[in-house]
Amino acid sequence: MVKIRLTRVGSKNQPKFRIVVADEQFKRDGRFLEILGHYDTTTNPANIELNKDRYKYWLEKGAQPTEAVYHLAKRK
Repeated sequence: MVKIRLTRVGSKNQPKFRIVVADEQFKRDGRFLEILGHYDTTTNPANIELNKDRYKYWLEKGAQPTEAVYHLAKRK
């Protein structure tokens, strides 16, 4: 099954995340199919960038967003 989820790319004490499409069997920070956006928690308020067209495309193809990504997409 394909999931839309977060993968951590920031350094120690500097958490930054990518919103990616990945098979659920891949590791959290491992291989992915496509990058849909970025989520930066170090800014106030948190900076969210999301390609809505590609997000909708993957939802139509049957990808399931995780709970965290679902709430980020609603905020955006």
